[in-house]
Amino acid sequence: MTQIKFGTDGWRAIIADQYTFENVALVSRATAQWLRKNYGDRPKAVIGHDTRFMGRAFSELSARVLASEGVRVLFASDVATTPAISWATRAFDCDAGVVITASHNPPEYSGFKIKANFGGPASPEMIAAVEQELASLAPAAEAPRPFADLVEEGVIEVRDLNAEYLEMVRGLLDIEAIKASGIKVAHDAMYGAGRGMIAALLGQERVVELRSALNPGFGGKAPEPIERNLKDLAETVVREGCAVGLANDGDADRIGMFDERGEFVDSHQMLALLVKYLHTERGLTGDVVKTYSTTHMLDKMGAAYGLNVVTTAIGFKYIGQRIVEGDVLVGGEESGGMAVKGHIPERDGVYIGLLIVEMMVKRGKKLSELVHELYDEFGVHICRRTDVHTTNERKQAVLDRLTQQGITTLQGRPVQDYGTMDGFKLTTDGGWLLVRASGTEPVLRIYSEADSAEAAEGILSDAVAQLGLEGEGH
Repeated sequence: MTQIKFGTDGWRAIIADQYTFENVALVSRATAQWLRKNYGDRPKAVIGHDTRFMGRAFSELSARVLASEGVRVLFASDVATTPAISWATRAFDCDAGVVITASHNPPEYSGFKIKANFGGPASPEMIAAVEQELASLAPAAEAPRPFADLVEEGVIEVRDLNAEYLEMVRGLLDIEAIKASGIKVAHDAMYGAGRGMIAALLGQERVVELRSALNPGFGGKAPEPIERNLKDLAETVVREGCAVGLANDGDADRIGMFDERGEFVDSHQMLALLVKYLHTERGLTGDVVKTYSTTHMLDKMGAAYGLNVVTTAIGFKYIGQRIVEGDVLVGGEESGGMAVKGHIPERDGVYIGLLIVEMMVKRGKKLSELVHELYDEFGVHICRRTDVHTTNERKQAVLDRLTQQGITTLQGRPVQDYGTMDGFKLTTDGGWLLVRASGTEPVLRIYSEADSAEAAEGILSDAVAQLGLEGEGH
């Protein structure tokens, strides 16, 4: 049990190593006890799984354990996305949601995400309470009851949650307008839980699908929708004459996107597009919530539109908390997770992707044209990131130097501001740099922003050289 630790977004481990039926049962029992202590004698939970190896078996075991411990369970009849489970948690008045997924981790991993009753990530306090239950678990009195028996008795209710989720999306987006436009979309599901969902909404004839087969090994690669993993999607968009390319990670809560030229549209640009569309076209207001590593273009937009911009530490749980507690128009982070007003307080790669497609249709413009509109109005903002794989000793030496404010210039420009909200953020009159250490690996994540790709990459290169990290793995 001491090996089971929840990270920033659930417990993840290698299948058949620490991710075993025994440990999944333990985590499920701890979750059940937390639910019963906080939500009465007959709490309710929804459970689903992504396309990973043995996902159905692990989710059935979790459902059996919860049901045997007195929790009423809604069970996804097939593979389900994390956003679908988060939505179902709120839509069906459940006290929690459980997703058997390791998101964008490599295929040998699986995981256990807990969703709160409001339809978003469980708070750090909730996770700490589950971990406390885990640490004090007594041996199980008996094995959990068979799945079929619990279904027959009505303790477990099996539902097609993905179909119900898709029906909900049809009510939020103007799917008919997208169809009527004749727009053609390429969708790379990366073998994940989002497979077939864009085609189900828009029609098979309008969607070119990539990596949509059921492949628990994800083709041997981590299902992470970042530019270097999506070369085939970029080429497909151009070759097939698509207006846009969409990609989702393993549980479809993140989004990657390409314009009609096969050029990558990053999360920073997508967030800015969403703010402009929802505020100027739909007339919505609210806070713009972004993490510490996200574009400063959003700050300029907030000032121009009269919207409050809030910056949080890195991690969607901080954004989700702001959405639940306040009035948020758009919230998002650099890694492809975004949420918008009128939907769940959760990342949703399928919904966000189609919302931007709706924007293209309503505005009658190509995606590249919409991005350049932003540049014309708020200036060019280009963000870059590199992950430096080093040793723990060198990582600590870099952190020690930054703690002592050991960098005073970037590309010859003096550092004007030195922030430490989450990592070390250095701002000059030509852009900014953020250095943030991984909490679990000998990795330094280095981010930059400037008014051109060359300048943003130059800031990264200068920082890497000054910190003595040249020659390290990137």
